[in-house]
Amino acid sequence: MSGRSPFRAAAVLAVAGLALSACGGDTAPQGPPAQAVTVVTLRNEPVTLVRELPARVHPYLIAEVRPQVSGIIEKRLFTEGGEVKEGQALYQLDDSTYQAELASARAALARAEATLESAQLNEMRTAELAKVDAVSQQDLENATAALAQARADVKLAQANVRARTIQLDYARITAPISGNIGKSSVTQGALVTQNQAQALATVQQLDPIYVDATASSTELLQLRRDLEAGLIKRDNSVPVSIILEDGTTYKHDGKLTFADVTVDPTTGTFSLRVLAPNPNRVLMPGMYVRTIMTLGVRPNGLLVPQQGIARDARGQTSALVVDAESKVERRDVQVSRAIGDKWLVESGLDAGDRVIIEGLQKVRPGAPVQPIEAQD
Repeated sequence: MSGRSPFRAAAVLAVAGLALSACGGDTAPQGPPAQAVTVVTLRNEPVTLVRELPARVHPYLIAEVRPQVSGIIEKRLFTEGGEVKEGQALYQLDDSTYQAELASARAALARAEATLESAQLNEMRTAELAKVDAVSQQDLENATAALAQARADVKLAQANVRARTIQLDYARITAPISGNIGKSSVTQGALVTQNQAQALATVQQLDPIYVDATASSTELLQLRRDLEAGLIKRDNSVPVSIILEDGTTYKHDGKLTFADVTVDPTTGTFSLRVLAPNPNRVLMPGMYVRTIMTLGVRPNGLLVPQQGIARDARGQTSALVVDAESKVERRDVQVSRAIGDKWLVESGLDAGDRVIIEGLQKVRPGAPVQPIEAQD
């Protein structure tokens, strides 16, 4: 038994060696297969930059009706809430006193005109007599002076008549502008005074109408920088959409008329005024709306689907890109605003990059992938 042990050991070693040799001839273990991911290939395209801004509706014109003479309200001549035309009578004051004053002024004018006629005749007679030395030079000068005074008295009387006529006309209070008139603050029989502080009524022109939006001054500065750098082309001809309080879109577009040159120090915002048609009086003063206006057009904009951008706890944004070797590469990305369901890229990505938008949870940077282009 002891003599055969070395041979058995050698045989066992030989078999083991053959087994190891056989194992060494097999292929090395393979890694996991490339994961299929959906990608979007970015491309440059014109991007219209729009901004949704809060806004308030203001009347196109507004005028407060106040009396220019004192008196008792005799009649109210309009329907509250209705439309009035410029010059339309709104209130009638008791004008008996003003009619009497006008009659007195006309009588004074008639007397002045009669005096003028007498002075003219006297001056003519005196001038003829002075030619034959029938009167003194002093008499002629007195007649000439009396004629000049009579003419001045007539002009004064005429001016007084015009003043009394205007005063009588003011007793009939008219609309200063055309538009919609609100409720009356006085009733028949009320005493009103000349240029009083309280308005009798307010007239507002509502078609067209102003929509005043507010925007951040920081955004204005960035917009100006982009315009100066040539990144954005301004297009003020694009209409402004108006979103009503119930979320519906107003059927008439507005037009941007001007941007304020002053920033509100308390809010850091400035005003943008939009002029919009309002034939059916849907927009009312004081109403809160939102405006969607075009700030400019970026000719070579780059848009990336929002699902392709990740944001960490610090607010940093990044994207996973498939490189030329079909491996995952992480990119730090800067985006500025949402355009529909996409982000506008400022830096970190270029045209031609393939951004992963589906399968992000199954891959990591450096891993091989099988990119599949997303269908539009």
